[in-house]
Amino acid sequence: MDRLLANGTVNAAQSGEGSPLFLFHSLLSDRASFDAIVPELEKSFRTIVPELPGFGRSHAVEGGLVAVADRMAEAVKDAAAGAPTIVLGNGYGGFVALQMVIRHPEIASKLILADCGAAFSEPGREAFRNMARVSREKGLEAITDVAMRRLFAPEFQEQHPELMRGRREAFLRTDPNVFRAACDALASLDLRPELAGVKVPVLVLVGEYDEATPPPMSHELAAGLSRAELKIIPGCAHVPQLQSPGQFLEAMKGFLL
Repeated sequence: MDRLLANGTVNAAQSGEGSPLFLFHSLLSDRASFDAIVPELEKSFRTIVPELPGFGRSHAVEGGLVAVADRMAEAVKDAAAGAPTIVLGNGYGGFVALQMVIRHPEIASKLILADCGAAFSEPGREAFRNMARVSREKGLEAITDVAMRRLFAPEFQEQHPELMRGRREAFLRTDPNVFRAACDALASLDLRPELAGVKVPVLVLVGEYDEATPPPMSHELAAGLSRAELKIIPGCAHVPQLQSPGQFLEAMKGFLL
């Protein structure tokens, strides 16, 4: 069931009953990237999968990652109605979730940050600047191969052509202006000085072969948080919930209790 949150500006799918569990999708994907794990999660949680601002039917916002995080905080408060809430973010969704909890400390009781970090290295920043530039000059089609390589290893792409076709189509539905704004935000982001202010328990997950947000970023993130646990997901890249949903669910199991 879809519902509108934050004064009708955020569209989200909701299923199951229990404590609220939000799932924030990555920049190079959409909310369907969680489809393989929602059926299991909705057995225990009221699982809410929003389309982040500017994606799908959710309204875009201006003001960078801070504005996106504030809009999502509004959506979380709207849906949770005061209940203890877990927020899971993958990739860009992880950066949004982290920024949200920094700015709204009471918004979540637990946080799961999958394949993200607090800041990119200079090569990582340059990659976002390049994607923004090429997409501006030639369109999203020109960077689709690069985007897919950041999500999945070449071998996985070869072995799952149908899944990859769907992922490419999802990426090409992204609003180019929203994509470029997000690239610009991530290219300049540095949340490291603010990590000490995050007091809730955090599970940091990362795919062993993630090239978009490599494992050293997750190590740095976990080290900067006061209550963090780090787990490496073997054999996976940037979206482990798609590549190996069973492993992803197992990695979260104890933390979700």
